Amino acid sequence: MPNRRNHDPRTCALLAAKAADEMKATDIMVQEVGGLMTATDYFVIATAQNNRQVDAIIEKVEEKVRKEGNAKPFHTEGLDEGTWALLDYGDFIVHVFQPEARDYYRLESLWNDAPVIDLKEAGITDAVYSDRIAKLMGKEKDE
Repeated sequence: MPNRRNHDPRTCALLAAKAADEMKATDIMVQEVGGLMTATDYFVIATAQNNRQVDAIIEKVEEKVRKEGNAKPFHTEGLDEGTWALLDYGDFIVHVFQPEARDYYRLESLWNDAPVIDLKEAGITDAVYSDRIAKLMGKEKDE
């Protein structure tokens, strides 16, 4: 049975970003990768500071997307390790990394030609970014 939802994939990806923000994730990005790959349309990438926060963010994303976007993930990975977790909804994928894993994989850099969605669309106005991600997004902090 298809993954039915009330909203389009972009809206669901933004719901996931908002859920991550509500759980104090940092370095939140929503990349529109559909023009560069066929596997999915959006990547939602966020950073958590420890295993417990990874779990909390994943739980909040699942809850919010299920309730407000009427979607459930087809596949999950990494939930046991705690340094990285993935929720695959088909047309959007949520990645939550601890800082070391995020820096190692640099997933957002692999698809750096993909447009980055402004998080204001999700109601996020005070997102926190590390220096590396801020630079990548062109949001360098003023000296």
